[in-house]
Parts: sequence; C-alpha cells; structure tokens
Amino acid sequence: MKIGIIGSGNMGRSLGILWAEQGHNVFFGARDLEKGKAVAELAGHGTNGGTNDEAAIFGDVLLYSVRGVNPVEVFSSTEVLSGKILIDCNNFDIPEGFAFQPIVQSLAEKLAAEVPNALVVKAFNTMAQEVFELAPTPLKDYEVSVFVAGDDAQARQVVMSLAEDIGFAPVDCGALRNARMIEGAGDFIRFLLISQLQNPYATISVKILPQAQQQRLGGRQTSNLH
Repeated sequence: MKIGIIGSGNMGRSLGILWAEQGHNVFFGARDLEKGKAVAELAGHGTNGGTNDEAAIFGDVLLYSVRGVNPVEVFSSTEVLSGKILIDCNNFDIPEGFAFQPIVQSLAEKLAAEVPNALVVKAFNTMAQEVFELAPTPLKDYEVSVFVAGDDAQARQVVMSLAEDIGFAPVDCGALRNARMIEGAGDFIRFLLISQLQNPYATISVKILPQAQQQRLGGRQTSNLH
C-alpha cells in the first residue's frame, strides 16, 4: 500500500519505518523538503521524502501527525486529500496538573470538519513512541490494542489491517464520534505513563475472558436506581 506520512516527527517517523519494513511504499512528508528527505534516508527500505504536499499526493493512506495546525497551513490546497484515508493519531496538549476538560469534539472530528473530502480515521493515539520500538515482535505477543474509529467502514478496515501488519491488535470502535472516548483513553494513558508509572511502555491490551461456568455471585441483576 502507498502510505504518505504528513509530519515526520517521532510518531510519523516510527510508524512510517514500521510500515516500510513490512513492504509498504512510504513517503515521508515535512514542512521542510530537506527534513522529509533526511527522514527517508534514515528509514531506508526504499522510502522517499519531501514535502507534505508530495506525501499527500503519493499516498492512498495518509498518517496525519501534525498537531495544533489547521490543514490549510499544512498543504498548498486541501484538495490533495480528496478521497484519501487520513489517520489522525493526535491528542490534546497536556494541561497543568492533567486537568483535562471533557471532550465534546474530538481532534479527529475537528479534522474531519476541516477536510470533509477526506476519510478521517482515529488510531494510534493511546501509546507512546517507545512502544513502536517493540513492533512487530515481541509487541504481537502482548496483544496491544489500537482503537480505530471512523465513519467509513472500509477505511476503518484498511487502518485495522495496517495496525495488524506491525503487531498490534486492532479494536473496531465504530463511528468517528467515538474518537472522543479514544482520545480520553489517550489522555488517561499519558497520565499513567508520565505521572503515575513514569514508564513510557505502559499501554492498553483489551482481553476477552472466558465465560464463567457458574454465576455463584448471583449474576447480573437489574439495577434499582432509587
């Protein structure tokens, strides 16, 4: 698959290299032409580098790792995104004391409103860059979850397949509005790994446990909300 990386910082560089290692065609974009080329040179595996416009034109799937910048400032024209799958991996800035406000519009929803001609999918925002260093193995052994939300079911499936390629266990989270909860989970993970555990390798693995053979605790009963 042809993948364009929009913004070749830590997340973009790491995911781009992983996908290139799995045989995908990757183009690293950056605001600065020389930075995009430098990241491609570091990555190897036949990758190319250049501007964000060039990466957007190249890729059928685009990883959008630019945070806090309107897309009209990232591309010469957002028309280059028409029909593209646009993966948003971003989170809100961390406020003082981790005092996050309730998310009433996710970053992914905001991005979709700004570029309605693209198919925006939320994914890869619930782990630190360090986790990618373990991919695809031994990461696969830990069944680390990637939560995927988007209004286009086929676009979600493409992103889930890309997650599996590099050792993650994707979880289909349905419509893009559910990115609000996914971004909230990202905020919680960052709280844990920075403030509490102080370990960048903290992440989430959703497990489905075997069904209990007997309900010795009385089972789930209808709640009385009086």
